[in-house]
Amino acid sequence: MRQCKRKKGISSTVFYEIERGEESSLAFFFARPRLASIESYRYFSSVSDNKSETPMRLLTIVSTFILVLLLPRPILSQPSVLQAGPMVGYAQMTEVMLWVQTTRPAAVQFRYWPSDQPASKQTSSSVTTSADRSSVAHVLIAGLPPGRSFDYELLIDGKTIKRPYPLRFQTLPLWQWRTDPPDFSAAFGSCLYINETEWDRPGTPYGSDYEILTVLASKMPDLMLWLGDNTYYREIDWNTAAGLRHRWTHTRSTPELQAILGSAHNYAIWDDHDYGPNDADRSYRLKGEALETHKLFWANQTYGTPEIPGVFGKFEWGDVEFFLLDDRYHRSPNRAPNDEQKTMFGKDQLQWLLDGLVSSIATFKIVANGNQMLNPSTGGETFFNYRHEYETLLQFIKERRVPGVLFLSGDRHLTELIVLKDTTFYPLYDYTSSSLTAGLSWFKDTANVHIVPGTLVNDAHTFGVLRFSGPRRERVLTMECWDYRGTLRWTHTIRAQELRP
Repeated sequence: MRQCKRKKGISSTVFYEIERGEESSLAFFFARPRLASIESYRYFSSVSDNKSETPMRLLTIVSTFILVLLLPRPILSQPSVLQAGPMVGYAQMTEVMLWVQTTRPAAVQFRYWPSDQPASKQTSSSVTTSADRSSVAHVLIAGLPPGRSFDYELLIDGKTIKRPYPLRFQTLPLWQWRTDPPDFSAAFGSCLYINETEWDRPGTPYGSDYEILTVLASKMPDLMLWLGDNTYYREIDWNTAAGLRHRWTHTRSTPELQAILGSAHNYAIWDDHDYGPNDADRSYRLKGEALETHKLFWANQTYGTPEIPGVFGKFEWGDVEFFLLDDRYHRSPNRAPNDEQKTMFGKDQLQWLLDGLVSSIATFKIVANGNQMLNPSTGGETFFNYRHEYETLLQFIKERRVPGVLFLSGDRHLTELIVLKDTTFYPLYDYTSSSLTAGLSWFKDTANVHIVPGTLVNDAHTFGVLRFSGPRRERVLTMECWDYRGTLRWTHTIRAQELRP
């Protein structure tokens, strides 16, 4: 993919030429402040493979989307009663959770139908938003058939709120004992900084390249994993519950963010900046309020356990089990002695992880955390700085011969793939993807000999995509790194057989 010359007079649009063999087509990655339908991405990514497409039809569709871009911004902006969303949360075989935020108390419903049966519409129960919950609603859609794709629309006070991009959700298939596991894709990223000049530090804005969120949506992942620093609390935010909610409302209202929220199933953990102050740990005095705020603005199915508070949890998608970790709520201070008492996760959460890994029968076990898990460096906030827990986890995986483990992380404001090779065990990978829009790190990490050559990216904002494919006994994971221009920076493929003791 190569970037073409920016067209004069359409400053908010970047054109790219995607080359496939002898043909090429224009794809629009719509940058801020306007959002256009993801259907345009689907069309333009497929048109070069369809030799029956005529130049006249291509010209017609190109012209149509140029007209969309030239519409006045209010036409494409959020309706006044809609603050943010809708967002798709967790999915199970028979139910999904939907989320939305209004600008005032209002009655919220969703109308939905199987994607291949548009006449079979149903309407959810009504939920009334309230000021004491920041006008946020979580609406459960239950009683659904497994393995189906649905389109949906939002109703506020009985009126349909049109959105200029597709709204979709799906239920998980009942594939066990019946078919091969489904192919699917999971996007992930971290460090989403949205500028608010009034409260930001003076100087160059820290957030940029918001168009990466539109590029992200164009990949149409089945699910999106938000790996921490999903917003950035400012000094004025983290000392009050109202400040925490303000920050989330401001970030969640970003126009470029809406398409990925509305069409992928979103799961989230936190790191320091969306938990509390920089490098915040278990001593943060508003950690209870921070946890409730996280639950309010996300739609995971579970948070912690009845006995152990936190944002950690796990879920399955096909033959993959995702373990989402909380590296803040129970964390010892970074400067605590690096002995057996120093903890990133707390004894109970770590035991929950060990139990989950050894009992899991998933082909791939994806362990996602805010901080890097396998970087053998004491610089920054890496798991290696919590040496006892680090060694306990790796030793457990090897001694119990747990297959299929792979780590995801964020935080570093750079992207890299780390691999720890052991002649007595399979290679362990940690794919770090950072950042989405926050300032980039120019650190080269040259002392880390475990970086897979060609995977260090610190010159552009990026996100990752994991693609799981193949028959049950020959599953393959393809890792991709995309930047904000829509350029594929690198890929790395791992066969499931390679992650077996």
